[in-house]
Amino acid sequence: MSVLSYLQRVGRALMVPVATLPAAAILMGIGYWIDPNGWGSESALAALLIKSGAAIIENMGVLFAVGIAYGMSKDKDGAAALTGFVGFLVLTTLCSPAAVSMSQHIPLAEVPAAFSKIQNQFIGILVGIISAELYNRYSHVKLPEALSFFSGRRLVPILTSFLMIVVAFILMYVWPVIFSALVTLGEHIQQLGSVGAGVYAFFNRLLIPVGLHHALNSVFWFDVAGINDIPNFLGGQQSIDAGKAVVGITGRYQAGFFPIMMFGLPGAALAIYHCSRPENKSKVAGIMMAAAFAAFFTGITEPLEFSFMFVAPVLYVLHAVLTGISVFIAASMHWIAGFGFSAGLVDMVLSSRNPLATQWYMLIPQGLVFFVIYYVTFRFTIKRFNLLTPGREQSVDGSETDGFTLNQSVAEKKVNDTESLAQGYLAALGGKANLVGIDACITRLRLNVVDSAQVDEAQAKRLGAAGVIRLNKQNVQIVVGTQAEAITTALKHIQNGQ
Repeated sequence: MSVLSYLQRVGRALMVPVATLPAAAILMGIGYWIDPNGWGSESALAALLIKSGAAIIENMGVLFAVGIAYGMSKDKDGAAALTGFVGFLVLTTLCSPAAVSMSQHIPLAEVPAAFSKIQNQFIGILVGIISAELYNRYSHVKLPEALSFFSGRRLVPILTSFLMIVVAFILMYVWPVIFSALVTLGEHIQQLGSVGAGVYAFFNRLLIPVGLHHALNSVFWFDVAGINDIPNFLGGQQSIDAGKAVVGITGRYQAGFFPIMMFGLPGAALAIYHCSRPENKSKVAGIMMAAAFAAFFTGITEPLEFSFMFVAPVLYVLHAVLTGISVFIAASMHWIAGFGFSAGLVDMVLSSRNPLATQWYMLIPQGLVFFVIYYVTFRFTIKRFNLLTPGREQSVDGSETDGFTLNQSVAEKKVNDTESLAQGYLAALGGKANLVGIDACITRLRLNVVDSAQVDEAQAKRLGAAGVIRLNKQNVQIVVGTQAEAITTALKHIQNGQ
């Protein structure tokens, strides 16, 4: 397996623990709405909601270990998640300050500060990867009859426990160095201030086509390098009192995305509609309106981004640049709002009464400006360079060939139920013989195939796919929208003959 393929596996597995963040955001957001000043001290209901959300935020390390172990396991069995949980407990206990003090015979006060931060997402990712690899390798091992009870899946947590002793011993010497390097990286990024936030946002968008933006997000949004922007923001007043958050600063790696998701990309959608051929406008309007509404309301942008990502790459680079500029502006002006899922209207409303949300309403006029900028720049670029965005390409005989009409034919063929869609996608992938592994993130099918050349992109688009990405010969992604998980489940049932 190539490095890129392996990083893809890790990236999609990261979505399992990250998917718990919306629950925390909703609970804490409603709690702050009820009691924005006392953050629970003046309302029992607010305290209940805020503490419930904090329970998720404060345990992200173990959630990463469990989620990644499960997400990277070959059969998505609960035993893999249990393995990750056991591994995390063993490792973090052995590397706790008290255990390090005892094992190395040094006073507790002299134990490096790195060990007080051992329960973090970086360790969770490490444990999750190791646990998944052990599970995939040893979950079907058969022991002698006298020990047969411990065969297979029951064996893996035991092996993980012993291996974590070795890993803990190594980390006792390596972790302080790693921790110091991560802190230094985080400090350098933070020293760049608003510019650093803008640079991050630019690469966040640029990495989306290959799905590696999740790894980058872990550095800025979580505690890999000590920034931990999302959990610290959601912690609100508690984060402020604990010295983990600074009003006007915490949330700067999130705030500038709101003007892009809610306004900029809908402006791009309007430009694409106005640039389409007259005979295609009604069809383009349907797709663009749905994609723009999803971006505005929920912050889910991939269906819209994939409509121009590959047919007009220059537009996508322009989009990445504008995103960087937006995040830089919001960070510079201290216009701050945060999210637990994505930068849509729902998260903006929920975060608006968080004590760390400063002048969040200014993101709306900023967004209106970016709506105009996106519309003007996209329309000019499409017209100037004759880019074949949806609804513009036409063959010699007058039939449309831009792939957009293929997206519409799903309605004509009435392929509406998930089972039929899965059957159709299986055929587009070259059948069961070509399909090796099936997984999904929020909007994509992430697939391992024998030969990606056998994947029929046109057929996938006829079923409603927004795009097909061939990462290499064995790895393909199909952007299908928010029904990705349901299609994945149906594909697995078909593949397994259920």
